[in-house]
Amino acid sequence: MESQRKYLECEKQWVYRLLMVVAGFYGGYAMVVRGGAFSNAQTGNVALMALALGNGNWRGAAYYLIPISAYAAGALVSELLPKKLRRKIFMRWDTLLTLFELVMVAAMGFIPASAPHQICQVIINFICSMQYNTFRQAEGVSQATTFCTNHIRQIGLSLAGGFSRKKSWSETGRRIWIHGSMILCFLVGVAAAAVACRFLGAYAIWCNLLPLAILFADLLHADLTTEKNLLEITPGGH
Repeated sequence: MESQRKYLECEKQWVYRLLMVVAGFYGGYAMVVRGGAFSNAQTGNVALMALALGNGNWRGAAYYLIPISAYAAGALVSELLPKKLRRKIFMRWDTLLTLFELVMVAAMGFIPASAPHQICQVIINFICSMQYNTFRQAEGVSQATTFCTNHIRQIGLSLAGGFSRKKSWSETGRRIWIHGSMILCFLVGVAAAAVACRFLGAYAIWCNLLPLAILFADLLHADLTTEKNLLEITPGGH
């Protein structure tokens, strides 16, 4: 049964919640100090591009192609690269991606606020896309670690299952807690970014180094010890 399965470390719920905090921080940081473009998902950027087109602002519309293209590139890389790296490295793609995020976050802090916003927008969109495409399922429940829309939808679906008696209220409550806690984590990340940006400006992105370092250390430890012989197992959702 799914409930009896031993989950990989990269599938643990606490990992997903911490990633959601990180993603919320990315979103708040990009909105406050890096040009105001959406970074965690692209519906908003597509809508803003369409509004610019409708108003005849061709240059403004083209601006949104930058984050949209970066997001598409992130999905492409995160889908193809893991297959090429499998059996060639001593860690999971999930762990390597966390290390890559650490490096990119450290680098972004050195980019001055006066630099073109597109630089950080590309980096953040690229990272968020890879994170979303890599971390797909926590402890048997499909989840997104970079935006809230599906979590809100899943809360509604869980309530529907409870009222229609298709699922027990204990299971309904468990699902609501899972998705509700992810939304809360995202809110915490955005709020933390708002406060940090007020005092640190462009350097605020370095606040994400701590949670990412915790995640990387934990995942790497699992890859080298408790899950050393499980590297060939594919995480749920893939």
